Amino acid sequence: MSTIRDFAHRLPKAELHVHLEGTLEPELKFELAQRNGIQLQENSPEEVKAGYDFNDLPSFLAAYYPAMDVLRTARDFRDLAYAYLQRAAEQGVVHVEMFFDPQAHTSRGVPFADVIGGYRQGLLAARRDLGISAELILCMLRDFTAEHAMSTLMEALDYKNWIIGIGLDSDEQGHPPEKFAEVFARARREGFQLTMHCDVDQENSIGNIRTVLQDIGVDRVDHGTNVLEDAALVDRAVEQGIGFTSCPLSNTYVAGHTKGGDIAELLRRGAKVTVNSDDPAYFGGYIGDNYAALAERDGFSREQLAQIARNSFEVSWLSESRRQAFLERLESFLAEQN
Repeated sequence: MSTIRDFAHRLPKAELHVHLEGTLEPELKFELAQRNGIQLQENSPEEVKAGYDFNDLPSFLAAYYPAMDVLRTARDFRDLAYAYLQRAAEQGVVHVEMFFDPQAHTSRGVPFADVIGGYRQGLLAARRDLGISAELILCMLRDFTAEHAMSTLMEALDYKNWIIGIGLDSDEQGHPPEKFAEVFARARREGFQLTMHCDVDQENSIGNIRTVLQDIGVDRVDHGTNVLEDAALVDRAVEQGIGFTSCPLSNTYVAGHTKGGDIAELLRRGAKVTVNSDDPAYFGGYIGDNYAALAERDGFSREQLAQIARNSFEVSWLSESRRQAFLERLESFLAEQN
């Protein structure tokens, strides 16, 4: 029988919480800087990694956003998407719904068309070369204004067929979900799926989760394990089939541990919790590594990992026929392991 780490990596799965900008590996950062004539402060990829000294969300974002400056052209965004999808496919991902942050680029002068066009090129090339299924989720930056978010949504309508959903990310401090209620109501009317970040152990985490579920009406909650603070809210999420996209390795930077106990409890309660990589270039592991961390650090069984993989397809935004095809692929893999 294969090791649990090998099982965790090869298990067919969907990734539903990964930021494309958070997959910018130091080596690619240097390559893009050279291509675009940018002088970096660091002298090597190793020096970049050594500077990843963050222990909460704000300190992470302070390193995260400046690194994006090397992304200047459609080709850059294409290469970033393709590099991530290649790594994801190597760790068992057969379908991915990936975030991108256009405001982080348009606010520094990069045209929206170059951002989404480049990502789209990378996605299509990976579909062709790797056979991986991929979709884009446009995330709004919550520390920008609601007006900026609405204007970004309006610009995105020209590319509606390329975007499967609308999300909300970045620093939650002082930027509750209700700030963007009107934007997300419009996104819903336009036919987009909805998700919002409710990161672990933030100010009023449970209040934010209550708002996104009861008032905004999202289809998924990103992170969201603090839902366990309200038993009735857990029951509501279970009844509605709401997905929670947990990220164990990034949790260790924000909360000091994987939140494996919370993930296990959500599984026990029947909640559709999933496991994802978040910003893998910064948090030390892609999705298979996150599954393996739960097994090696928190004692998760193969059966628990398999249920998480099932959940990932069940709360994905795939068509029903494609969802069933991926679930059958997963069950075939599991049968081969016995």
